[in-house]
Amino acid sequence: MSNLSQVDQVTSLHKNNELQLLCFRLEKNKDLYAVNVFKIREVVKYRGDVTVINHENSSLTEGLITIRDMTIPLIDMKKWFYYDSKNKNKDLRPYKIIREDSEDDVIMICEFSRWTIGVRIYEADRILNKKWTEMEQSAGVGGAGMNSKLVSRTRYFDGKLVQVVDIERMLVDVFPWIEEEKQQELHKVNKIKTNKTILLADDSPSVLKTMQIILNKIGIQHNDFMNGQALLDYLFAPNTDIGSIGMIITDLEMPEVSGFEVIKQVKNNPQTAHIPIVVNSSMSGSSNEDMARSLNADDFISKSNPIEIERDIKQFIIDRQ
Repeated sequence: MSNLSQVDQVTSLHKNNELQLLCFRLEKNKDLYAVNVFKIREVVKYRGDVTVINHENSSLTEGLITIRDMTIPLIDMKKWFYYDSKNKNKDLRPYKIIREDSEDDVIMICEFSRWTIGVRIYEADRILNKKWTEMEQSAGVGGAGMNSKLVSRTRYFDGKLVQVVDIERMLVDVFPWIEEEKQQELHKVNKIKTNKTILLADDSPSVLKTMQIILNKIGIQHNDFMNGQALLDYLFAPNTDIGSIGMIITDLEMPEVSGFEVIKQVKNNPQTAHIPIVVNSSMSGSSNEDMARSLNADDFISKSNPIEIERDIKQFIIDRQ
């Protein structure tokens, strides 16, 4: 097993606008996929019991596993790749990861702001160091089917394609009640009157959609961007009215330019340093929050929480008007 979350790596990576990707496969000698290492607590080999809690053939949850006194849900990532939200009764059993009876399961323990899950993969490969500028938006972003489950892509050591998985999208598909919970919280937020605009950046289409719903409910204007570079290009364009921008909400990990780089560039420019920046991230661990705040981010909220977003709009926009 390998512990991947090294706090001392966070600072140097983010200062250099770099990231580390854990590459993995879902089938032997097949396509390479990847996840940011800071979303992975560890990778383990597992041969224990799986407690089945849903016997439906369409279930994305394999069951519950217990690792070091921690009971967590297990998801087979290959099954999720064939999951179709428009056909939720589809039998997913033919798509599960296949391995010999003598082989252990390989499981990524993934951490989000509030959730820990086990994700079954075929094999973990190696860690890839990349600049955010080497990450391209996936051609499938916003599309349907398997492509919609990918957010970006880059190249392996030998030039092979590596596709980065939209792990937040997987969480929403596997646990729809998380979105239902947010819908309930959405009813608690109120309209806010302001002529200010929010700039929003996130590379996950599912997160962007959720954020758009929240901001529309609050009634605030927003311009949305799929990566940090697009947001900076807009902000620093000659015809942009800086005075009309009330706040920036950004993810941390995005292709081309990370959220950390967005914070640095905005806060280091005298024309834009006054603009409040709120980090909206599922990357767990206080090191990410500490790093964001050390660059002068104004707040760090759990992913797409309507109550926290309303609070920050009141604090950073309304109270300053």
